[in-house]
Amino acid sequence: MDTQFLHTFVAVVDQGSMAAAARLLNITPAAVAQQVRTLEREIGAPLIARAGRTVNITEAGSRILERARQLLRDVTDLRAVATDDATAGELRLGAGNNALTGMLPDILARMVEKFPRIQVFIKPGYSPELYRSVEGGELDAAIVLQAPYALPKTCDWELLREEPLVVLAPARMAGRDPHELLANEPLIRYDRSQWGGRQADQYLRLVGITPRERFELNALNAIAVMVDRGLGVSLVPDWVRPWPEGLQLVRLPLPRPFEPRRIGIVWSRSTIRIRLVTAFLQEARAAMAAAQAAGRG
Repeated sequence: MDTQFLHTFVAVVDQGSMAAAARLLNITPAAVAQQVRTLEREIGAPLIARAGRTVNITEAGSRILERARQLLRDVTDLRAVATDDATAGELRLGAGNNALTGMLPDILARMVEKFPRIQVFIKPGYSPELYRSVEGGELDAAIVLQAPYALPKTCDWELLREEPLVVLAPARMAGRDPHELLANEPLIRYDRSQWGGRQADQYLRLVGITPRERFELNALNAIAVMVDRGLGVSLVPDWVRPWPEGLQLVRLPLPRPFEPRRIGIVWSRSTIRIRLVTAFLQEARAAMAAAQAAGRG
């Protein structure tokens, strides 16, 4: 079986049409269709259902899709292993929403400059599911919150950044007591079903504040905009930039010491791409050191 045909099949599924896949692969739509038909004959089942200019994946296609992706990744890994090139191949990463726009771009900029042959797949998600993906071997590493439980022996975790809780308030409230704001102003609560939101809830319980809750959500940038619009105040980690532009906010430190939110990298010790993971760790450390030196850490 020609792995290029598998690559074409995956491209058709991802792009949603033969024409789009052809543009991506720089071949003709007729060549795409021929490769898919050849693959279907070899597999012995239809994989794509044509519907006008678009396509839908069949049940048989759905069953082999993830295995096809994994096989293509393994082929890339084999090339890297055969050449003993520590900086070639695909690195599979996960990252939370704030890390996607804050920490990860700086790290990847360093990676691309130093290791131009590396390819990176990025899966967005919440920390609990990203941990599961790393533990299960779907991802090599992920930028996540520190887990509130012991990791399995197959995984490691390294701290990159600490984010203390702050009271986020409109700029006109600068100078007011943070506890007084939390007790008397409407609260835009950081979602308690998430690890970061639980920390904020624990602090409120610790200091005996029962807030006047107005909203609850797991979207820090949206919370910042809502505070700017005068909808309330919030208790959130002091997350990494960029923030939405043009907001008139103050970040008030808490009167009582409390554990910060800790963000780091979790990775699988057993991944065949451990050399790529090691390179990613090195560039992550360097990017965080540079951000701290520039006053952005």
